Amino acid sequence: MKQNITSINDIAKALGVSASTVSRALKDHPDISADTRSKVQDFARSVNYRPNALALSLKKQRSFTLGIIIPEIVHHFFSCIISGIEDLAYGKSFRLMICQSNEEYEREKINLQALLDHRVDGILVSMSKNTFQYDHFEAAVMQGIPLVFIDRVCNQLDTDQVVTDDYQGAHLITTHLIRRGNRRILHLAAPQHLVIGRERLHGYSDALTDHNISYDEKLVIHCDTPCRVDEFSKQILELAPNIDGIFAVNDFTAIAVMQLLQENGYSIPNDIAVAGFGDDPIATIARPKLTTVEQRGYEMGREAVRMLISRLENTNAEERFQTKTFSAKLKLRDSA
Repeated sequence: MKQNITSINDIAKALGVSASTVSRALKDHPDISADTRSKVQDFARSVNYRPNALALSLKKQRSFTLGIIIPEIVHHFFSCIISGIEDLAYGKSFRLMICQSNEEYEREKINLQALLDHRVDGILVSMSKNTFQYDHFEAAVMQGIPLVFIDRVCNQLDTDQVVTDDYQGAHLITTHLIRRGNRRILHLAAPQHLVIGRERLHGYSDALTDHNISYDEKLVIHCDTPCRVDEFSKQILELAPNIDGIFAVNDFTAIAVMQLLQENGYSIPNDIAVAGFGDDPIATIARPKLTTVEQRGYEMGREAVRMLISRLENTNAEERFQTKTFSAKLKLRDSA
């Protein structure tokens, strides 16, 4: 059997039928008899036939490719998002192009242009925390490319969004700290131009107010990475004798500050309780194990790609953009 038969025309010639019959048989069209469908499909498998993706995209004016831009591929939360996207996208016959911005605005712009140059049908984005301008996203929208933002969203544009209820999660974890007796709670915050940063700070401050604790701006430090913990170590240690709790905007920062305190003689949680946000696997490896709130990255990824494919399949321009919000869940462990 020849193994270089790869086109529908080649299969048609080998079987003595028309190319349209082969095409419909491969799609299980009911107009083609079961016997012919079986014969065509068996032959196609025997010669490792694969549809011509380029020809299919030209015919349908779609590439069946989706683009993804995320800040960090190695980050557990973002890798869960990618996994959720992949599982649903591949099941719907879409391929993926994955780009990493590495938290850089310029790299994010280059990534977006590369995806547009490759004619992706739509793009899923979690924005770089160093993105302060949104012209590149606006340009994609103007070209008719649908965008879905995940977690780190751009509220300056009308797009679909998938987010965690950051306010609820921050309020939940701060309330837990207060109920265990903590009153002087330091918040290590994310940049405030990011919606997640503002919402988590808002949830923290409202939880204090709800329990008649005054908000103290001296107890908010814009510190959202282990490197930033190193930079602010002197300030944190100066505050340490006068605080009894810390809510960090993410788990990596929480663990870094916990280690800083332990290295300087503080017992966690006896002296200072520490809580994070995200429920990264590192939370259960840290000692003590980190109390945090769970983010459902896998489900968020699936929902984001479902929304994107739905918009691609529904060309009604009047369809309203949607925001899907996933609630956060408290994960109680040993640190608070």
